[in-house]
Amino acid sequence: MQAEKSAQARSDAGRRVVRRHRTESFVGAVLLLCSIVSILTTMGIVVVLLMESVAFFRDVPVFEFLLGTRWSPQFQNPHYGVLPLLTGSVLIALLAGAVALPLGLAAAVYLSEYARPRARAVLKPVLEVLAGIPTVVYGYFALTFVTPMIKVFLPATETYNAMSAAIVMGIMIIPMVSSLSEDAMNAVPRSLREGAYALGATKFEVASRTVVPAALSGIIASFILAISRAIGETMIVTIAAGAKANLTLNPLEGVQTMTAYIAQVTTGEAPHGSIEYKTIFAVGLLLFMITLLMNLLSNVVLRRFREVYE
Repeated sequence: MQAEKSAQARSDAGRRVVRRHRTESFVGAVLLLCSIVSILTTMGIVVVLLMESVAFFRDVPVFEFLLGTRWSPQFQNPHYGVLPLLTGSVLIALLAGAVALPLGLAAAVYLSEYARPRARAVLKPVLEVLAGIPTVVYGYFALTFVTPMIKVFLPATETYNAMSAAIVMGIMIIPMVSSLSEDAMNAVPRSLREGAYALGATKFEVASRTVVPAALSGIIASFILAISRAIGETMIVTIAAGAKANLTLNPLEGVQTMTAYIAQVTTGEAPHGSIEYKTIFAVGLLLFMITLLMNLLSNVVLRRFREVYE
């Protein structure tokens, strides 16, 4: 009788092991399928961009596209120099970075080193709410509130201008900088902080001379990703920066970014298959390459400067 019970127990255990292996195999197959879908989607995007861009570059030389200083594909005498769009995108992204990077880093230092647990539990979700606000709301906030405020101090500011779009975009990407930077700071071992305190360092010295340098790779990566996010933003610049392809470095003037141009053309004004229609793929390919390079750069920075602690 005892032998039968033992055999039955072994049989039940074997069936449980088989079911567990089947479950694990099913989960692994589902995760593999999700990975394959992601890869195929990315490949499809790249293929579509390349095919349409190649058709565009059959009519427009690559150097004229990259180095031309006039962008007017919708005019009777069209020009296809993308520099005005590229300059507008970079100008707004850099100004947004000038707003978001110091504020985001300061917020991360406070949350990581100064805030009490209860204050951190309240402030961090409140800060991250900024990332959940629709970008169209940010755009109208920039146009109807920030621009009039700028005009009070700088009357020469145009109604559609790069400055207001950049300020609001900088506010939008603050949570990305602060969250990623704080995660990097929290990964710094407590022993480094305690060692600095033992040497007589103040809290500010520990934060600025010990924690921030130790977390520098993650902080720089958050900066790069935030700038990449700013370059790819659409609605804020479409609403607040204007639709004038203007080759300028003056943030008080209206500019058009690459994303804003794509949004403008895809409203249906350009006939399908025309060279004007194909410009959106050429501009999209350039934008894709820029953001891809910035993401690769952030990975290189993480690998190059990452601190390993035991």
